[in-house]
Amino acid sequence: MTVKSVTLPDIGNYKDVPVIEVLVAVGDRIEKEQSLITLESDKATMEIPSPFAGIVRRVMVKTDDKMNIGDVIAEIEATEEAADPAPAPETSPSAESSPSTPTPSEAPQPVPPATAPVPATATAPAAAPSSESYPVNAPTSGARFHASPSVRAFARTLGADLSKVVGTGVKNRILKSDVEAFVKQALTAASASPGTTGGAGIPPLPTIDFSQFGETETVPLSRIQKRSGKHLSSCWLNIPHVTQFDEADITDLEAFRQSLKTRAEKAGVKLTPLVFILKAVARVLAEQPKFNASLDATGENLILKKYIHIGVAVDTPNGLVVPVIRNVDQKGLFALSAELAEVSKRARDGKLSPDDLSGGCFSISSLGGIGGTQFTPIVNGPEVAILGVSRAKMAPVWQGDAFEPRLMLPLALSYDHRVIDGAQGARFITALSSVLSDLRELIL
Repeated sequence: MTVKSVTLPDIGNYKDVPVIEVLVAVGDRIEKEQSLITLESDKATMEIPSPFAGIVRRVMVKTDDKMNIGDVIAEIEATEEAADPAPAPETSPSAESSPSTPTPSEAPQPVPPATAPVPATATAPAAAPSSESYPVNAPTSGARFHASPSVRAFARTLGADLSKVVGTGVKNRILKSDVEAFVKQALTAASASPGTTGGAGIPPLPTIDFSQFGETETVPLSRIQKRSGKHLSSCWLNIPHVTQFDEADITDLEAFRQSLKTRAEKAGVKLTPLVFILKAVARVLAEQPKFNASLDATGENLILKKYIHIGVAVDTPNGLVVPVIRNVDQKGLFALSAELAEVSKRARDGKLSPDDLSGGCFSISSLGGIGGTQFTPIVNGPEVAILGVSRAKMAPVWQGDAFEPRLMLPLALSYDHRVIDGAQGARFITALSSVLSDLRELIL
């Protein structure tokens, strides 16, 4: 047997590359091509393999060391009998094919029987635990977790904390399937406990005894608040939000609304600005169907809806609810006014049916009657967009040769960035502002 030094090979034009993980320890028996350390440059993460099999006698590097070509990584006692290891068993597509690595250590340790090498022909990759039984908070055995660069990148994409993932690969190596199982279990746990955050790498909020600072009173959340809180938390965590802001000049719209006041009173309805916004949104949804859609369960297909049902957020004594106004594009202003008033009253009285709250394609949250200049509404999944409306205000607007006082309506469009990009969001809100500024657009 001969002790050989393993040096850092030519890895390209890199200098002082930091070591982010040491994958072997003194006394470990390793195979040819088994990874020894993991390096991470500003452009890539790479594992450095051993050129031969043997037993690790010295480890010359530690985490955070800087390495260059030719630096010694380890000294390995080469063994002829281990020079040509048996082929590794085939793995499933979901399993990681990187070589297994042992837990690092600072001193020589005997290899316990449970982790001693087993002939490749007698083993197979361990199956990933089911999402129903995955131990979310159980740390990987050893001081550090072990995963290939591809698995690390996959975990970063999902926001998973690898230190909490249990590895089912050889010698506790974390596989891609382990990360998937961890995330599924974390999301299941989060949905089962809507009052807390956590899972997928998100730490829970601390529990504090506020009575130590002064007198307190505990008031239970209403049933609506509990349900909407759970739903909003799920929407916020699962939908990548972007919010686009704009202002619409509704000076002429308001003048037209005031001119219809007498006719509306005779018809027994109250014509509010929200009704005009409903009609304008329906018009733009018909022109831009991607906003009138939902992702399917796989997240790989878009379901375009041929109907236009719009949810309207209603403030009630027990919390916010979003009843749905159906076929908005097929109804006139007075009919919409009557329906909106009726469903809003039933919402405040707590008499909405399940049908009233289902089937929405797009939502509108209007705070104009309360105040505020702007806000960022949360997309009401599985919808892909929502419009936030704040209070209109008079503002000086340049009209080409002079400033004129105009009634400006602040708008905020939040959307699912998986479906809608920034340019499409800008086109939607610009088109909506155009319709609200000139109602003649509705008849074109």
